[in-house]
Amino acid sequence: MPSAAAARTAPAETARLVRLELPDASPLPSAYAEADRRQAVADLLQRNVFAPVGLPPGPYVLHLAVRDGRLLFDIRDAADVPLHALVLALGPFRRLIKDYHLVVASHEQVVAEGGHEARIQAIDMGRRGLHNEGAELLVARLDGRVTLDFETARRLFTLVCALHQRI
Repeated sequence: MPSAAAARTAPAETARLVRLELPDASPLPSAYAEADRRQAVADLLQRNVFAPVGLPPGPYVLHLAVRDGRLLFDIRDAADVPLHALVLALGPFRRLIKDYHLVVASHEQVVAEGGHEARIQAIDMGRRGLHNEGAELLVARLDGRVTLDFETARRLFTLVCALHQRI
């Protein structure tokens, strides 16, 4: 019989992403957006909760893409064997994605103008609010299909915005 410690650690080891594949590795249009994307990937792979319902235990590899106006979650096992694909309409995310790109552009403009720290902090607060709203929407849209923690959803929302920017 496994120990209580093993029982507590097993779900964390199996309900997670160990690799994330994005369809286009080319840099984003701005250094700030590219740094945001790189940090989201690094943070996501360091700590995440990703548990697809009805699939064998992970860990998982996620190929995340935008195709034909839809968000594609191509979920694979650790050996990169396809397990299941989920497709979400991007429509519910469009306003948040547009606002996110406007906030990123505002941040870059303020920094380029040598803006005040207070303005940069206000823009960052708006960005965090958009991340939170995007994460809540992503959790709701994946409800019953994939269990995520809030931080995983926030980082995935950043990547959805990055993918949408490439289109």
